[in-house]
Amino acid sequence: MQVPEDRRYSTDHEWARLTGGTVQVGITDYAQDALGDIVYVDLPTVGAHVEVGGVLGEVESTKSVSEIYAPVAGEVVAVNTALADTPELLNTDPYGAGWISEIAPADASALDALLDSARYSALISE
Repeated sequence: MQVPEDRRYSTDHEWARLTGGTVQVGITDYAQDALGDIVYVDLPTVGAHVEVGGVLGEVESTKSVSEIYAPVAGEVVAVNTALADTPELLNTDPYGAGWISEIAPADASALDALLDSARYSALISE
């Protein structure tokens, strides 16, 4: 399982990476592997305000439907519209082209409350 060191991770298996003034969000390699083949992504609405742990969207796979939770509070400022036509990007490139949204964080220090790569690796190896 890939767990890049340049991100923070939630216990719900989302990743967050500060890029400029926004936080880019996606699901982890572990999450996409557990979901199986992803066939649909329900993206958040640009302009929506989310709270930490609030529902950001949904991912539908051949196995199940899972909610995506916001790892930080703030305003959704961008979504990855490519996922509408190619939801499988979450399987093939969860840390790159498969990003889900960008959030302008209410408080960028909220990332500090998330797990670093070592702690997330320990969580998924349990």
